[in-house]
Amino acid sequence: MKFFRRYIFPALYGLLVYFTVRLLHDTEHDEMFWKRDWGLNILEMSCSVLVGYAGIYIFEWLFRFYDRRWPLRFNYRGVVRELIILVFANLILVNLIFTPMAALTDDGLSWGDLADLTMIPTLYAIIYYGIARSSTWLKAYVVNKIQLEKLTNDQLETELKFLKAQYHPHLLFNALNTIYFQMDEDVPGAKKSTELLSNLLRYQLYDQQLLVTVTQELEYLENYIELQKIRVSDKMELQVSFDEQLTDQQVYPLLMLPLVENAFKYVGGKYQLNISAKLIDSQVVFTVSNNVPDLLKSSTEFSGIGLENLRRRLHLLYPDKHQLNAGLQGDCYIAELKIKL
Repeated sequence: MKFFRRYIFPALYGLLVYFTVRLLHDTEHDEMFWKRDWGLNILEMSCSVLVGYAGIYIFEWLFRFYDRRWPLRFNYRGVVRELIILVFANLILVNLIFTPMAALTDDGLSWGDLADLTMIPTLYAIIYYGIARSSTWLKAYVVNKIQLEKLTNDQLETELKFLKAQYHPHLLFNALNTIYFQMDEDVPGAKKSTELLSNLLRYQLYDQQLLVTVTQELEYLENYIELQKIRVSDKMELQVSFDEQLTDQQVYPLLMLPLVENAFKYVGGKYQLNISAKLIDSQVVFTVSNNVPDLLKSSTEFSGIGLENLRRRLHLLYPDKHQLNAGLQGDCYIAELKIKL
């Protein structure tokens, strides 16, 4: 194949250009070139073969020049720029060989001959360019798509890391504040709180994979709830219910935590707080409800930036596979998260 492309194809290319020009000329002047002097025909065909070899060599050199000079990037401006250079180089070659040849044969060079000698080689040069560069442009298109997807993924990954990192300050601040006050009155309790905090941070910093099991996520929430129970009022009625069917299902981590954080933050009134997780029709249904103080019943702001961050993470991680509803219903603020497995 390489032999044909290098040694045979250029001659065929030159002859194709020649016979196309010859056909148009003979049709226009009602002539038949095979009735001409064959010595003259052979001379013209030899010049055409020469144009074929020189043209293909110039085209291939230009392709290498393009690849060195400009980065591999698919865009219309790049195609037009390459075509202009190639057509200009082809016209110079054609006018150096074909134009003198036409001027010295038959009845000389007419405007029709000049038009044929300009348009036909240019047309074939453009066709050759399209075929020869198609694989290069396809490769450039694929590279551009891969780079764009990689950039998008990197941006999403960075955003996800930023959103997850925002949970850490809230957790650390609340836990350290609790431990600080325990140190004076309840040293064993402070030790237990420190251990719980250590488990929470270990899960966030070291044990996280791209996906975790529901069991790991619920164990994390249990540790968080135990730590929060130390801080809240003794009159709070807390009920936690986790479905035993939730075991090895895979979910992204730290999606349920903001709902629990909000519940502990805004609980009031009758101080009732209910947390449940169930498996329903291949969906994890996580529900948190809490009574709110009378002062907050007329307010629509319960979550601040936490709920907005959660919505953004769900949009990135579970597009079209999640449902989050949160709002005030009577004396309770109820948040329900459904994730399709």
